[in-house]
Amino acid sequence: MILDDEHRSASPRIHGKIARDIGIEIVGGRRKPGDVFGGEIEASEALGVSRTAYREAIRILAAKGLVESRPKAGTRVTPRSRWNLLDPEVLAWSFEGEPEAEFIRGLFELRAVIEPAAAAFAALRRDRHDIAEMAAALDDMARYGLGNAAGQDADQRFHRAILDAARNEPLAALASTVGAAVRWTTRFKQRKHGLPRDPLPEHLLVHQAIAAGDAEAARREMSELLRLALADMDK
Repeated sequence: MILDDEHRSASPRIHGKIARDIGIEIVGGRRKPGDVFGGEIEASEALGVSRTAYREAIRILAAKGLVESRPKAGTRVTPRSRWNLLDPEVLAWSFEGEPEAEFIRGLFELRAVIEPAAAAFAALRRDRHDIAEMAAALDDMARYGLGNAAGQDADQRFHRAILDAARNEPLAALASTVGAAVRWTTRFKQRKHGLPRDPLPEHLLVHQAIAAGDAEAARREMSELLRLALADMDK
């Protein structure tokens, strides 16, 4: 049953859900680059939402580079090269299905560029608060493990604390992207079976190097942590 406009506009989150559903269809390949959406009226009625909610959803997707709307030409899916693949929501949508192995490897290669350098900077610039934040995150990783949400959140906190400790504003701006990559690759590894090994020891070595102020050791240990994490994806 199609709801009236007043009722359909009641939820401020409905456009976010619509954007998510369509976004998953796009990154998952159900909607291909070049595919044209139906008219706004027909599309909103098919979804049982107001035109305003549908329009807002399309704006969200356009801001992420997934679609473009042009007068008279309508709305169409853009080429993959224009997608903001590092947007945390787009990353989440990508892992709703089965992302290509090449894409996952690309995420680890990106992290291998960013995080070892961040760890080295953190070793030189961290303070007691940073060390304590990392230690608290590691404690929670040990307590909960990476098999549940609490442990996965702790893992993200650890990596975010390193980016914060690097005292580099552009690097810190990448925290949400790195955090999303950590979250979704970890969950993906457990989709068909549990974690092949306990990654806590490598995290502890990174923390020890940063606490000791040893930049080269911090860089080296973070690189090894990422190498082993990528190897886990193939197991």
